[in-house]
Amino acid sequence: MTAPDALLLISTHCPHCPIVLVALADMVKRGDIGKLEVVNVEAHPDIARTLGVRSVPWLKLGLIELTGVRSEAELRDWVAKANTESGVADYFHQLLKEGQMARVLESLQGDPTQLSAVLPIVANVDASLNVRLGAGVLIEEFAHSTALQALVPRLGELSAHDDARVRADASHYLGLTGSAAARAWLQARLDDEDPDVREIAAESLAALPAA
Repeated sequence: MTAPDALLLISTHCPHCPIVLVALADMVKRGDIGKLEVVNVEAHPDIARTLGVRSVPWLKLGLIELTGVRSEAELRDWVAKANTESGVADYFHQLLKEGQMARVLESLQGDPTQLSAVLPIVANVDASLNVRLGAGVLIEEFAHSTALQALVPRLGELSAHDDARVRADASHYLGLTGSAAARAWLQARLDDEDPDVREIAAESLAALPAA
């Protein structure tokens, strides 16, 4: 896995910034971080305005943005998974839990290929209802897109999940792909043991083009 690059915004009078800076600098020395760019927002307030940053320390690792003081262990954890789908999924999950769907949507609009990071949330049976609903709204935003169509095989696998809620959600999202390639997965769910899954699969099939 490629070591992520990091952008850290600090200020002269921030009591927590030195803690984060020292931890990140140490990770650069060990090669955990490829490049660390540090900006003092008191000297360059334009950068903070451009990025919409209102408080420091503020750290960006790929798509992941972290604000406030973080322990060294927490920083290491985020750095280790910054360039992984599971890491982005954890970040999206956190934002959805905090009601910050707009930030997730903005990230996905900037890089639609990251839509795959929403799927671990769909598969997470322990996710709260609000988080699962948020994941659904995000996927619906990309209905019929090439980014969503690329996920047909993985959505198909989720449509055979042990949990009926996951099977139902995946069947609905397969219908949103608008791809004939989703038909085989949905046809397999027409005999599902759960009536809701069967109904959603039939509705999704009806919305798809013929093979």
